[in-house]
Amino acid sequence: MLPWKRLLRPLAALVLTAAVATLPAAGTAQAATAPSSGWNDYSCKPSAAHPRPVVLVHGTLGNSVDNWVGLAPYLTSRGYCVFSLDYGQLDGVPLFHGLGPIDRSAAQLSVFVDRVLSATGAAEADLVGHSQGGMMPRYYLKFLGGAAKVNALVGIAPDNHGTNLSGLTNLLPYFPGAEDLLKATTPGLADQIVGSAFLTKLNAGGDTVPGVRYTVIASQYDEVVTPWRSQYLSGSDVHNVLLQDLCPLDLSEHLAIGLLDRIAFHEVANALDPAHATASTCASVFS
Repeated sequence: MLPWKRLLRPLAALVLTAAVATLPAAGTAQAATAPSSGWNDYSCKPSAAHPRPVVLVHGTLGNSVDNWVGLAPYLTSRGYCVFSLDYGQLDGVPLFHGLGPIDRSAAQLSVFVDRVLSATGAAEADLVGHSQGGMMPRYYLKFLGGAAKVNALVGIAPDNHGTNLSGLTNLLPYFPGAEDLLKATTPGLADQIVGSAFLTKLNAGGDTVPGVRYTVIASQYDEVVTPWRSQYLSGSDVHNVLLQDLCPLDLSEHLAIGLLDRIAFHEVANALDPAHATASTCASVFS
């Protein structure tokens, strides 16, 4: 990668953060017209405009709060009932989650979605996940009955077909016992390596299940889920989006796209409400 691109990445993040800081008044005004919105407010009732609650699914080493300090307020200010969960916890490891076996994490998601649907009275939910959180729900949809309870899955930089960490995982066979140690101590990480037994099962027979709309939002500068094109899904109801096709100036990498990129957030909103979608552009940082 050219050095100037490395220098521009922090600048792009700074610009996006500044844009967020300039918009609290607009968000407050919108919230005032949408009293049903809220984040992890179990008294929240979805509105006619946004009839489904949104469940946010954090990424590896994330949690239900830190991963969503940007997107959750963005959505609640637009009238959504928003909920987020912690999953994949390991004993003795606080705050940093998503490290447990991913099939068990999917079971935790199943329980959480049922709780949200029961509290809100909605028949279906929409799921939005970052990184592992954009991929793990596919197990829930495919094997745990989630397809009957979910309208849409939006993945932000999801590792749908695993990652090779820019080739680093190819070195594991050269370190005897390293792969077994990874599986034993952090199975959630091992499950995300290209070719893992978990991913082989997940992707066998096709990427998607009928009845669910899928959106993938990727960045070509992703340094965690590599190669970045492996994030894309194949299927009849799939919309794959490259962030740089929307705004060539956007240099967000794996973390920034999920934490603070309002262009990605705008595309999430489009995926949640396609009937009222508007074009995502560089100007979306101010929307």
